[in-house]
Amino acid sequence: MHATPSSALPVGRGLLYVTVAATAWGTAGAAAALLYRGSGLGPLALTFWRTSGGLVLLLAVRALLRRRVGRGATPAPYEPLRRRLARTVVTGIALAVFQAAYFAAVDTTGLAVGTVVTMGAAPVLIAIGARVMMGERLGVGGVLAVAGALAGLTVLVLGGDGAATVRPDGVGWALLSAAGCAAMTLTTRRLGRGGGNDPYAATLGAFAVGAVCLLPLAAVEGLWLQPHGLGRSLWLMAYIAAVPTALAYGLYFAGLAAVRAATASMISLIEPVSAAVIAVLFLGERLTTATAVGTGVLLTAVAALAVTEARGAVAAARSAAAVTG
Repeated sequence: MHATPSSALPVGRGLLYVTVAATAWGTAGAAAALLYRGSGLGPLALTFWRTSGGLVLLLAVRALLRRRVGRGATPAPYEPLRRRLARTVVTGIALAVFQAAYFAAVDTTGLAVGTVVTMGAAPVLIAIGARVMMGERLGVGGVLAVAGALAGLTVLVLGGDGAATVRPDGVGWALLSAAGCAAMTLTTRRLGRGGGNDPYAATLGAFAVGAVCLLPLAAVEGLWLQPHGLGRSLWLMAYIAAVPTALAYGLYFAGLAAVRAATASMISLIEPVSAAVIAVLFLGERLTTATAVGTGVLLTAVAALAVTEARGAVAAARSAAAVTG
């Protein structure tokens, strides 16, 4: 059975939001790769500026939306302060751990192993957590979709050159990153359900907490851009802050109010597909058979789970209408 979300956001729109977010996240890696070539920033400093820039942009968007809506808008239902604080602090810390531990895993054990362990473990941890904390069940079709997605991801990431090196400490960092991703998703899903939740406020709070957590580490690594190529670096940083950060996380947190946590984590696996397409089209990388096969398997599994989610929502809505009628 499906746990029916209580959000006013339709499930179909929630699925779209999470899909757009995952696609946008896939562009961040290419932009970061270009930025690393001449900016002088390391991964922690880049993550700090990404989070801080996204925070500023979301503040501006929220202020603009409030001005357009005006005073005549219907106020959102009250949410207890303790619940808001809990969600904000846990989500912000989890966001910082997710990003920082992933970069540590990539640095220690390489991009291939770091990515496949992080993105492979996260859906499993989220599915287990969603079942224990919220009673969400994937069902047989969902389990098969998860297995297919993990198989496609493994082929996509590890099937290229076969040169991946597994290091236990790097795997540990990747598992910590996956745990951070799971905590972020489950907290947002569990405490953010309900039509009165403001996704902008939730995202703003998480970004603020994450930036505070990252600041001391980024300061040690080095916060400032090199003067050479400063304009190009600023444009790339602006893009990273705007599209794969402010836009993507805003949509992701909003979508989680309507989409089950396990389903959202599965759809997020579109991120490496997006990154692979960009690498082939714009960075001159070769399209290998493994890339094509892995992408096809992964996208098929994600699409199957999305269809299952939408059908479950329709069935639940019909059952509720029959009971009330």
